Amino acid sequence: MSARNRRLPRHRAWPLTTTDINECLGPCPARVAELRFLTGQDSGSIVLGAAWVAPHPRNHGRGIHPDTVGFRIDFHPVHAAERAATRAVLRAHALPQLRAWIAQSTDADETWHLTPHQRYWRLTDGRLTHHDEA
Repeated sequence: MSARNRRLPRHRAWPLTTTDINECLGPCPARVAELRFLTGQDSGSIVLGAAWVAPHPRNHGRGIHPDTVGFRIDFHPVHAAERAATRAVLRAHALPQLRAWIAQSTDADETWHLTPHQRYWRLTDGRLTHHDEA
C-alpha cells in the first residue's frame, strides 16, 4: 500500500508489506484468504497476527462464504522509527514460523480445521514471542 493511501499517522508504519509475505511464505499464500493492514488503536507489543477462519456458521445456522475460509494475516502498525528493525526480526523469525504454522494446517485433522485459531507475535525489548489462541 502506498504511503499516500496508507491512512496511518506519519509517526506509524507497517513493518511488513505484501511483497514480504509473498517472498517468505512461498507456496503458502494460496491458503491466505485475507491480508489486513490495521489502522486502529495501538496494538501494544503485537506486531503481527494470523488467524485460521474456520468454515463454521456465525449466525443462527447460516453458513459463511467459502472465500472467507482460510488464513487471515493482520499487519499491526509500529512506530515509524522502529519499522526497519521490526521488519528484520519479523522476516527472520516470525514469517518462517507463520509459514510452518500454515504448512502444518495441511496435515491437521478435521477438528483443527473446524475450529478457529489465532496466533500473535509480540516484540518486547527486541525479543519476539508468539502466543496461540483457539
